[in-house]
Amino acid sequence: MSASTGAQRGDNFWDSEQFHKGRFRNSDINAKTGGNLGRIMYRFLFEKRTDPTPVAPIPLKTLTLADLEAQSGDLVVRLGHSTVLLRLSGEYWLTDPVFADRASPVQWIGPKRFHQNAMAIDALPELAGVILSHDHYDHLDKASVQTLAKTGTRFYTPLGVGQRLIQWGVDSGQVTELDWWQSVKVGSVTLVATPGQHFSGRGLTDGNSTLWASWVIMNEDSRVFFSGDSGYFAGFAEVGERYGPFDLTLIETGAYDRDWADIHMTPEQSVQAHRDLKGNVMIPIHNSTFDLALHAWYEPMERALAEAERDGQTVNVPMMGEILAIGESIPVNRWWRSE
Repeated sequence: MSASTGAQRGDNFWDSEQFHKGRFRNSDINAKTGGNLGRIMYRFLFEKRTDPTPVAPIPLKTLTLADLEAQSGDLVVRLGHSTVLLRLSGEYWLTDPVFADRASPVQWIGPKRFHQNAMAIDALPELAGVILSHDHYDHLDKASVQTLAKTGTRFYTPLGVGQRLIQWGVDSGQVTELDWWQSVKVGSVTLVATPGQHFSGRGLTDGNSTLWASWVIMNEDSRVFFSGDSGYFAGFAEVGERYGPFDLTLIETGAYDRDWADIHMTPEQSVQAHRDLKGNVMIPIHNSTFDLALHAWYEPMERALAEAERDGQTVNVPMMGEILAIGESIPVNRWWRSE
């Protein structure tokens, strides 16, 4: 199916199987999209925690355009949280750009980033496009979007998320919205919005008013899967059957907890999703930038590596700003232990 560019939402209806009674929903309609809020808040306030944030600055590589241009081929660079810079066929793509100091509606309170940006937003190369997975604050930063929009950058979003951007002043011609399994070709790169198991919303009354998605990003040489946020579900195997094998999977690995098990994977489940997708190399994302759960900040990487060792899966855990060829395997460097 094709995508819609600058599409306008009707008052009460999206032409989408995911849209039901005014809200979007998961393919598993029994998946719990929220835990007991009171219990979660109590645990955040009073539960004893181990190493929720780094005690020293985490190591990173400050990245420049010259560093990127010195490399050849298709590249991947993790900039922070779920913000990943990809180069495919010589053009650059960015996922879920969050360059703000806090993943929050306001910048005076809320989860504060552990590290500086590996590359400043005004130092980014010209982008072929920005790929957005959903509208939560740690994935969709209004200030970052508005800054990028001023350069004419195009945005590729799940249904409804594009309308948020248009409300923020982004020209509708810069916005392309896709439903699950819809695709769009941009030059030599094909984008496919694929299912996830999550939820959406930025306030108290707009829950699930926009869709969430994972993404297939591919050209003739490389296939990349970007999970966005998701609980573990059968959709990963379906994507693997339709579009795998993948040279690289960028899989959510962090901010998991028993109280929201259906919407965020444990590290073991993240590695299983990589297996389901028929991935070659996995990079765990959604960790090491913001304190969003009750586990130790470094635990996601340790657990993912341990799970991968069981059957020889390749998990790369590069430092922020470290440039890798897509599909390249690198030695494990537990940089989080160097505090």
